[in-house]
Amino acid sequence: MAEEKNIISLQYKVNGEDFSLAGEASSNVKKILKQLGVNPEAIRRVAIAMYEGEINMVIHAKGGIAEVNITPEQIKVLLQDEGPGIADIELAMQEGYSTAPDNIRELGFGAGMGLPNMKRYSDEMKINSVVGKGTRVELIFNI
Repeated sequence: MAEEKNIISLQYKVNGEDFSLAGEASSNVKKILKQLGVNPEAIRRVAIAMYEGEINMVIHAKGGIAEVNITPEQIKVLLQDEGPGIADIELAMQEGYSTAPDNIRELGFGAGMGLPNMKRYSDEMKINSVVGKGTRVELIFNI
């Protein structure tokens, strides 16, 4: 009989348009990963990619849900929103491309590095987006 892997499942609601709360989920996950003894480089990569996803949900989608599943081998982060969706994923993946409005850029956000950084820091990234319905991003980190 196959041995079941220990899985820790976490879920967070990301509030939209509230930059003061953006990053709370990734910060909490970072603390938990430290407590579990995950290597610092993996923790750093998860925290950066997850933070970028949270910020994207705050800027573009009025919030969403972040789910994190942790096993001894892997960390999976699922980010889902019901925002406007991404019309051109290939274009959105280009560094510096942003649809963030000027008022968001004036706050120091919306530089067009969110999705590229999420891809850079994860081992695997899948994006599914439907215009008018929302976006689902799955990030996998091997540890």
